Amino acid sequence: MPTTEELIARINKTLDDIAIDTPGLFDDLDVPKLFFVFKNRLEVLKDLEEELERRVGELGPAPIFKDKKSKDPHLSWIYRKRHYRSLTLERLRAAITAHRMALAILDANYVLRKGKVDIPPDALKRSDLQKVKAVERPVKLGRIDILPYLAYSGDVLRLLGQRGIEIREHFKLIKGKLREEGTVRKEKFRIEVEYWENGKLKKEKLDLPVDADIEGELRKKYGKRFRWRVLSYVKTVGVLINNHYTVDNLALAYSTLNPKEGVRLLALDIFRYYFLTSEKERENVSIYPGIRSCIDCHYSLFDIPFKERADFKVGFGSLLLIRKCEIEKMLVRRRSDITRLPNYVLGGVILYGISSFTEEEVANLLEIDIGELREGIRKFVVSGLHKVVFSDVSKFEKFMPKSEKAKKFLELLQG
Repeated sequence: MPTTEELIARINKTLDDIAIDTPGLFDDLDVPKLFFVFKNRLEVLKDLEEELERRVGELGPAPIFKDKKSKDPHLSWIYRKRHYRSLTLERLRAAITAHRMALAILDANYVLRKGKVDIPPDALKRSDLQKVKAVERPVKLGRIDILPYLAYSGDVLRLLGQRGIEIREHFKLIKGKLREEGTVRKEKFRIEVEYWENGKLKKEKLDLPVDADIEGELRKKYGKRFRWRVLSYVKTVGVLINNHYTVDNLALAYSTLNPKEGVRLLALDIFRYYFLTSEKERENVSIYPGIRSCIDCHYSLFDIPFKERADFKVGFGSLLLIRKCEIEKMLVRRRSDITRLPNYVLGGVILYGISSFTEEEVANLLEIDIGELREGIRKFVVSGLHKVVFSDVSKFEKFMPKSEKAKKFLELLQG
């Protein structure tokens, strides 16, 4: 059995070989070959990770010696070795995450077909590569263009160091957006007021809207002798993607793909990801490992694609995603009424109902067929769910039946 140091050397050699071999994979987009190579690599890397974790466990940071004179050379050697093991484990995990993301993106964009039979990627063999064809899915998730730029060797910082200043700055921007803690958008302040009444000091708690003139409102009610403090205001509730390997890979890939518009492209891709999938689907899709299954707060990332709109307000994109997740939960027990409506069409219907977008704008934003979207809206109207889900149904009027006979039939159908 090899020693731990020999295992680490083997891991680094494997990752170095991946770094050398990867650029040649994208000379032409041979999707079955990419599936096969990434699948085999991932199996090897996961076995190495399991073996290394079994030997070294979770390693924390090595202690720092402030006094050089008291530093024991033997302890220093031990801590250097420990640090090297930790770096190798981090590199390995970053590489595994890159391969998982690549496989998930390929699977979300292509179906492997042998003749008329669909082949699952896990069952793909080398002998099948010449016989299997990749067929594009009608609805795509993620972005195929980023595949050449993921850190398959785990060397995120080394690859970044080879890029120009513009890419490095955009990398920092994207990483900052993805590490930003979401802000809960509150409609009211919870305030405690101390005031004098009949010579006695009294306290009272009240709620005021966020955009209220607090001093003016309190002066009207309590006069001049009062003081107040906010009891509850803005809260932070965690990051969008709770996996720094995913964050590093996404920041590297999108900043390299487009050093000017990478952050906007990423925001659009994640926005589409939430609207085209259901919460249950998102639990099994690993395009963005560690991402929240639902959005319940404001992230400034989702404002970026919509800043040019005339009706833009801070939180525009996040609010749409929050409403999507709320409506998803509302429809859990009503899904049987629209069983033949695919999740990506349902996402388009919801976006149409909760926004000022036209059908054309929704279809372009989500990259779905406008005919499918319009048919989906009609089915949603026939089910009567538009009255249950949306407060304003005026946008759906043009999808209602025109003839009196059809209207009466629809009323009977909806009960």
